[in-house]
Amino acid sequence: MDGSPWRTVPDEVVLRCGLAAGVDLDRPLLRRLRHELQHADALQRAGRALARRPLSEQRLDERLEGAGMAADARLTALTRLKASGLVDDAKLARGRADSLAGRGWGDSAIAARLAAEGFGEPAVREALEALEPEIDRAAALVVNVADRPKAWALLARRGFTPDSAETAIGALDEGP
Repeated sequence: MDGSPWRTVPDEVVLRCGLAAGVDLDRPLLRRLRHELQHADALQRAGRALARRPLSEQRLDERLEGAGMAADARLTALTRLKASGLVDDAKLARGRADSLAGRGWGDSAIAARLAAEGFGEPAVREALEALEPEIDRAAALVVNVADRPKAWALLARRGFTPDSAETAIGALDEGP
């Protein structure tokens, strides 16, 4: 500004605003510059959050909102990240569901956990459909539990449906 450095601006903002040496920074251009800088800041903050751990679209939006990002800047950042594949709720929900199922959780508990992590109903439903059947997971969990009440309690605590628990415990009764 006036021949001295004023601020470092990301290259993409320079291009979007048409900045060049000798361009007058009038009010409309300054408004556009501010707008583009907000969008660039939202995208940068989102990238830093995702570098730490994958987040659902809702959680990422909440983080950006908590950082004081404007709604249009958040929307632009999320749209770009979704288009690039860095934010993919369906893929992330499937991975989380698979991890939880592998640790012995039933469909109800997995659905509740995914919803709490900000995944929408379609992503949760799709993730649950991709899992091994709940009945099979329940049977594997109680295969070494000889006591019926303990098996029922274990399956109930782990979020298995009563039908899955009944089937898994019935298989115990039949035994080898």
